[in-house]
Amino acid sequence: MISTPTSGRSILRQEAMGFCLMLLLVWVAEIVGVPHHFFGEPPGFVLTRVLFRTVVILTIWLWVHLTTRRLLRRLYHLEEYFGSRLNTETSHGICPECSGKQMTTQRTVTRVNKPTA
Repeated sequence: MISTPTSGRSILRQEAMGFCLMLLLVWVAEIVGVPHHFFGEPPGFVLTRVLFRTVVILTIWLWVHLTTRRLLRRLYHLEEYFGSRLNTETSHGICPECSGKQMTTQRTVTRVNKPTA
């Protein structure tokens, strides 16, 4: 499967949805009073605590998002290079010829290491 910008956007969208879910859980936990019920903290909604946690999660999301985008861009350009310069397609970061060699080697190793009954 060749990585395209569309699949890259899908990955970034799934990451963002995961971080949104974490943010939702942080807010719901504060509204429900999880810190009070499980950790013995004073009852009530503490806005500063939930805002601090929100800022931390958003900061981590931003770092993860930018890093993932950079890695996806590099992978996409690498696959474009193979396609344009070497006239070959890649799948999962490996060309078909190398994949065939790897599969042949793997089958040979499996047969040699297979226990006999």
